[in-house]
Amino acid sequence: MMERLRLCVTGIVQGVGFRPFVYHLAHKFDLAGWVLNHANGVQIEVEGKPEMLSRFLNALRAEAPPQASIAGVTTEPVAIEGETRFDIKKSVAMSSRSVLVSPDIATCSDCQREIKQAWNRRLFYPFINCTNCGPRYSIIKELPYDRSSTTMSEFTMCSHCQSEYRNPADRRFHAQPNACPACGPSYQLITKSGELVTGDPVAMARQFITNGAILAIKGIGGYHLVCNAEDNQAVTLLRQRKFREDKPFAVMCSDLSTVRRHCNVSKEEERLLAGAVKPIVLLEKGCCYDLAQAIAPGNPYLGVMLPYAPIHWILMESEDIWVMTSGNGCDEPIAYQDDDARNRLAGIADYFLIHNRPIYTRIDDSVARVIRNKPTILRRSRGYAPAPIALSGEGPQVLACGGELKNTFCFTKQKSAFLSPHIGDLENLATLECYAGTIEHYTRLFDTKPEFVVHDMHPDYLSTKYAQMLELPKIAVQHHHAHIASVLAEHGVNESVIGVAFDGTGYGEDGHLWGSEFMVADCSSFTRAAHSRYLTLPGGAKAIQEPWRQAAWMLHELFGNDFIRMDIPLNRNIPENWQLMVEAANKGINSPLACGAGRLFDIAAGILGLRPSIRYEGQAAVDLELAASGARGWLLPYSISEGQVAELDFRPTFAGMAEALQHKVNPGELAASFHLTLATATLEMIERIYQTTGIRKVALSGGVFQNMTLLSHILGMANDRFTVLLNHQVPTNDGGLALGQAAIARERSK
Repeated sequence: MMERLRLCVTGIVQGVGFRPFVYHLAHKFDLAGWVLNHANGVQIEVEGKPEMLSRFLNALRAEAPPQASIAGVTTEPVAIEGETRFDIKKSVAMSSRSVLVSPDIATCSDCQREIKQAWNRRLFYPFINCTNCGPRYSIIKELPYDRSSTTMSEFTMCSHCQSEYRNPADRRFHAQPNACPACGPSYQLITKSGELVTGDPVAMARQFITNGAILAIKGIGGYHLVCNAEDNQAVTLLRQRKFREDKPFAVMCSDLSTVRRHCNVSKEEERLLAGAVKPIVLLEKGCCYDLAQAIAPGNPYLGVMLPYAPIHWILMESEDIWVMTSGNGCDEPIAYQDDDARNRLAGIADYFLIHNRPIYTRIDDSVARVIRNKPTILRRSRGYAPAPIALSGEGPQVLACGGELKNTFCFTKQKSAFLSPHIGDLENLATLECYAGTIEHYTRLFDTKPEFVVHDMHPDYLSTKYAQMLELPKIAVQHHHAHIASVLAEHGVNESVIGVAFDGTGYGEDGHLWGSEFMVADCSSFTRAAHSRYLTLPGGAKAIQEPWRQAAWMLHELFGNDFIRMDIPLNRNIPENWQLMVEAANKGINSPLACGAGRLFDIAAGILGLRPSIRYEGQAAVDLELAASGARGWLLPYSISEGQVAELDFRPTFAGMAEALQHKVNPGELAASFHLTLATATLEMIERIYQTTGIRKVALSGGVFQNMTLLSHILGMANDRFTVLLNHQVPTNDGGLALGQAAIARERSK
């Protein structure tokens, strides 16, 4: 007796070797029929004995390719057709589609091995790939995922490659980017003035890097700027040319043993480093760390990644370590088009190693770290986007426009949220154009038809202004509510929680700048339960760039103008115009009120004289955490005022720090004391809210929780009393904001 089934498989099932997998599975169980890609996934018809059909269905999920992610399988019996063979059929286009797009996948172990086989026709070929690895998202123009829909359509496969592509027994069977030196893309090396460098471009590039040059190298999703990480002169020059004065660079190590030589690496961190995504992973520097001082000066952590593209495997030799930073200027999006890259990077790079395969969509490297033995994404981009984040239920399609800094946007469709790759800070035209272009690409790729557009309450965010231009019903969402909702959406939590959102600033419902929020919240609404006391920002945005202003104003509040007589680090380098600042703030000139937790770090760092002014966001807080490293500290005073909305007051904390400094207490101990005090106050406030609500589930979010010292204190104190939820799939900073916005909009629209 024979039966025939029709199956529809949804999820990430295109671009991951799924059709070849089904082909082999059908032959394994002696089934006839066919498989094809269509716009909603993969459709299969199989005909054979019932027992074999049952085994086929079990194996379909259990043995799927490693990069596949099956969202659902529907089956229905259909009439027997008497077929005797199994085929892969041509893809079918449909008017609507819901198939998922695979992220770019790092070079697999089979291709890594093959690329260095002397007899192999792909020896040292920098575009080697197969059904288990290679570019996907960065080259796809539209679905279904066929070669004709990618930038590889410009390259006609030679007879050898076509043979592999058509051979079901070959691991390149229907691998869409399949290519070789005879028919595929190629690299060339040019000078910054455009002259071709003769010789083997890859070998010459390696030689130049080794000798101290800075190269722009075109990879999977854009350009990197690269130099030798053991050459301090080259790294310093890169900093100067890129106008990147202090922010740490990431490096690429040739292999894990080289990583271990310089950093402490746990088993979980090794798995994250060496997995299919290969993000930049933040690691603690080891005792034998001896790379160029200019890479991450004064920072105990280093961003490290392993080679993930074939060009990296060819360029790097054992024990190589290279700085590998995004190919862009300050605050610009990563360069990915050749002419644009040569224009923008000519003042930075000495040479350009470029290839002739167009990148359709730029995508930066992802950044991650391990928290509580669990991978946690700090920048969600290559390897993660555009894979969906599963939502707990159905809802309307929405477009959430994200925030102003570290922007991402998010579409929802059915039970999936599609968070965009990291876009960046929407503060220049190039980034804004990237933002609009990527929204348009996502709209087309995922066939989305949003019913609502969601935006931050801040009227001046460019993402808000973008939303206002769309002819869709609009939903405004409070910034910190979105932070908490992003955690709830990740964890599928539909109940009320105690939400703690700590960041720099966010537009508050009272018109002030919020950022140390304790709320009782679900994905529909929130009640503000507490926050830290509002503080004056003398000079507005300038106070954030110059933490000495906030510190001096705080001490002026506490001690009057006599604070300047204190023998403390702040006063040793305070600008001569500090009195003008105080007078202006006293008159309320350009002095908004803010309660951001980030501002508390600024004040503490300013009093300790760590950072009078900053060169990148959060730098004062980073310095304060570094100063606290290795110190134990003690609890400093703080107070809580009760009321409908309680207030945490850290003025006693800062007074205690200033007085201790006069007694020559070590600043590192005081930095540690500040962290301990903030964590203790946070837990006390959580406990108070629990006493009135009975809620034991706590969600922490916001950029301040990237501070591992603060987070570790809070998690340690919460112990078994509270269930603490954190962001893991999306960044806890504003890079995860859009997911929370989308979750709130869907809930409110019910």
